Amino acid sequence: MRFDALTLFPDMFNLVSESGVTGRAHKQGIWQMRTWNPRDYTTDVHRTVDDRPYGGGPGMVMLADPLNDALDHALADRGDAPAVILLSPAGRRFDQSLAQGLAQGPGAVLVCGRYEGIDQRFIDERVTLELSLGDFVLSGGEIASLAIIDSVVRLLPGVLNDADSARQDSFHAANSGLLDSPHYTRPEVYRGQAVPDVLMSGHHGRIQAWRREQSLRLTVLRRPDLIEQARLRGELSKADERFLAALAESDSQNGR
Repeated sequence: MRFDALTLFPDMFNLVSESGVTGRAHKQGIWQMRTWNPRDYTTDVHRTVDDRPYGGGPGMVMLADPLNDALDHALADRGDAPAVILLSPAGRRFDQSLAQGLAQGPGAVLVCGRYEGIDQRFIDERVTLELSLGDFVLSGGEIASLAIIDSVVRLLPGVLNDADSARQDSFHAANSGLLDSPHYTRPEVYRGQAVPDVLMSGHHGRIQAWRREQSLRLTVLRRPDLIEQARLRGELSKADERFLAALAESDSQNGR
């Protein structure tokens, strides 16, 4: 697994290559990270990577040539043909299923735009996938790229101490794409609130059932759209549906 980033701020990627679980996995050689600065592929004394937009308007637009040359060098260094991903507000919404898909592949080249955007001709010719983290705008693609790298790398075998940790994550397919259940640790009583008895019981079947119900409860409350998606995929059991029906009836009786 290898990620490459075309970026004007390569030092930002030290965060994932040197820190936390992704940094440890990077040192262990589980994944690789390379950055390519478009300024290194300019030909003028000022190392110009942007220019004014045709048609007028505020801001500057990143030039296609430095990006093209940087991408060519990245692909040649890799020796394969990975996805070339542009972080863009116009892109597909990034989600856990996309992270899982990328985790099963060779990685990707991430194109981090800046200023008002990138010359569309580079996008049309070289970008194979556009991704967005949500309906908001960042100063550049680096922060979004860091989030994508982190979400993908943590799914690789050997990255997390417990291989089952990722399977319990919110949105993971193993959890029907629902939100994760609440978690508790020591002390048993904190500011008058006790850990639920079932988690202290040692009865794994009851604990598993409780966690599933809490996952359903939280998802109904916060993200009901995920319940409907899981239902359409046929991933809700009869027990799930009975619990959801009981929740709906209880809410109705309480006037919610």
